[in-house]
Amino acid sequence: MEVRLNRFLSMCGVASRRKADQLIKEGRVKVNGEVVTSLGVKVDPEVDRVEVDGKEVKIPRKRYIILNKPPYYLTQLGESPDGRRTIQELIKDVPERVYPVGRLDYNTEGLLILTNDGELANRIMHPRYKLPKVYVALVKGVVPRNKLKRMRQGTELEDGFARPDDVKILRYEGPRTWVQITFHEGRKHLVKRFLGKFGHPVIRLIRTAIGPVRLGDLPQGKWRDLTERELRRLFKAVGLKYSPQEVSG
Repeated sequence: MEVRLNRFLSMCGVASRRKADQLIKEGRVKVNGEVVTSLGVKVDPEVDRVEVDGKEVKIPRKRYIILNKPPYYLTQLGESPDGRRTIQELIKDVPERVYPVGRLDYNTEGLLILTNDGELANRIMHPRYKLPKVYVALVKGVVPRNKLKRMRQGTELEDGFARPDDVKILRYEGPRTWVQITFHEGRKHLVKRFLGKFGHPVIRLIRTAIGPVRLGDLPQGKWRDLTERELRRLFKAVGLKYSPQEVSG
């Protein structure tokens, strides 16, 4: 299937389409050994050899992993300016350049999806697809069961109304309660602010699921590739077609 050359370069991670056009104009791009300066050229990624500054470029195979993020790690790649640990340390053995889909707070634990598939990442985060995110929270105080009805009805926060898709009590632990709560939106500190509004500050917060993808028994600080079944269900949940031949891992 042919695509425009600037789009191909963007898909390869070389540059944005606009910057790719500039590379083409400057004569820095070759297709099958010939310098190309026309912006309308199309290439077939399966057949044509494309070079930028003498180096062949190819569309990277897509990688999809999940990480069980420990607390006190920043959800960012590279080093932190203030010396705090980042998730980069935990995925050093992943050869592809993958990026976190959304984020978890510094002291929040659990499921992170990382991928180099920008389209899937955007759909997972987009509220249009209402992909549920499930959290388990240890909160201060004994949450009475009759308060769950009020929680399910939602409450007004400083940035608008918030109502969980579901909330339930898992168990009591002395003067504290383990609660499972699900939201399909991703506002900053949403779970912490919501539970705090009901008088139950969060002590510990763990994300256990994003849509059909579950954290399961993945050890803290470890990662694994998503299974084909998980990928098929995830792609379906956000209205995309899954192509197993494009997947690395």
